[in-house]
Order: sequence, then C-alpha cells, then structure tokens
Amino acid sequence: MTGTLAVALASRKIPTQPDRLSSEVEGFIENVDGNPLITTIKVHYKVKVPKGKREEALRGIAIEWDGEVAEE
Repeated sequence: MTGTLAVALASRKIPTQPDRLSSEVEGFIENVDGNPLITTIKVHYKVKVPKGKREEALRGIAIEWDGEVAEE
C-alpha cells in the first residue's frame, strides 16, 4: 500500500525519497469460531511534502475498501 501511495504522490510531483514517506501497519487477529482471523488492518502514513503540496498529498492518501463475498 505504501508503494501505491508513492506512485500517487509521484504523479503529483511530490517526492517520496529518501525518507519522505513511511507507514506503520497494524493487523488485529481475533479468534473467530476457533480460527485466527485478521479482522482489522490499520495503516498510518507519515509524509513530508514541499510547501504548497499538502492539499495535493491529502488527495492521494484517502483509502477506500471494497470487496465482494459470495457464499455458495
């Protein structure tokens, strides 16, 4: 996910190297019906941007999740 954000920022001419973009990812594993299951993933980004690029960077950080689950 960090690589995808780096590409989004690069397309806005916002440098991400060296040490301008990092992320901390935390997964939460719970016991669901006797099985370990990742139930939540949190991502915290740290981005250093040049003056005047903050709003552009924020447009590249929004995360949306979508999925499809079908039972048969």
